[in-house]
Amino acid sequence: MSSSAGAPKAVPPSEAPGHAPVTLGLDEMPNAFIRRFDFWDSRYEWRRIISEMLGTFFLVIVAVGGGMVNARFGGHAISSAAQVVAPALMVMAVILFMGAVSGAHLNPAVSFAFALRGDFPWRRVPAYVVAQFAGATAATLLLWALIGKHGSAGLTLPGHGISTVTAMLWEMVLTVGLVSTILGTASGAQQVGPFAALGVGSYIALAGLWASPVSGASMNPARSLGPALVLVNWTSWWAYLLGPVAGAAIAVGIAFILRGPGGGTHGTQAAQGTLGTMWVPTRIGPGTPAPDFARWRLSNGPAGDSHASGGSHAESSPDAGGTPGDESDGGGAGHG
Repeated sequence: MSSSAGAPKAVPPSEAPGHAPVTLGLDEMPNAFIRRFDFWDSRYEWRRIISEMLGTFFLVIVAVGGGMVNARFGGHAISSAAQVVAPALMVMAVILFMGAVSGAHLNPAVSFAFALRGDFPWRRVPAYVVAQFAGATAATLLLWALIGKHGSAGLTLPGHGISTVTAMLWEMVLTVGLVSTILGTASGAQQVGPFAALGVGSYIALAGLWASPVSGASMNPARSLGPALVLVNWTSWWAYLLGPVAGAAIAVGIAFILRGPGGGTHGTQAAQGTLGTMWVPTRIGPGTPAPDFARWRLSNGPAGDSHASGGSHAESSPDAGGTPGDESDGGGAGHG
């Protein structure tokens, strides 16, 4: 290299020595680009697995529990509409409270669709599916232990006069709509964020209200086969496996036609959650100790003059956990 003044010339990539450390190139890349690879980091995988198992447990305990509770109390305790809307509401709640951890698939067909779309790594699919079936099985076992077994109550079965083939095709069509809704709301083209829960839950409720008499409107192999395993009733089981999987594959094809290939940032975040990329399992934001109200009242008198004058605990006393000039109320901390 010349000793003359001036900036050194950049070495073209083709002339760079083969032993040059890769970290030199990564240091020059934007952090946002580097963080994309954290999706493949498995350090938090056990948290994601527990999240999927817990979420599916909650879903199945509502979906199966509706039928079992209804049968336990004479068959007229819970209306048919409530039995199909309740699981949809639970899905909405689960997406909102744990979607950032695992993506809240709750459904092997959804995991398969996300992987086929390129938004989710295939190597994670088996563990997700096992967790989903484990959650569904545990929920059914708990229901059985608490209220007993009541025939086929809680299972998804073809309606009266409906063949297994018809039920399979019915489940396939319903799953096309469900997975299309999930992939569409997860897409960066939509960027609906938490409102995805509203779209997915609304579709499940709508499908159940008009389609459940034909096949039970399961659209979820774990929801159907987990209870079938516990209650030892394998009637038409393959319809509830093949139908949703085939529907998920068709929905991925539709997504490709509408929006091109997947694998973008928003789709990947929705499919895998944002644990490890946008936040980590630790305190998010600075902690603000709760004020010791009793000590504050003793020092300021029982009248609470600072409330009347528009003051606050943090402004009136150091015991409140605030600091001079600190206007934070500690309530703004949320997901990264």
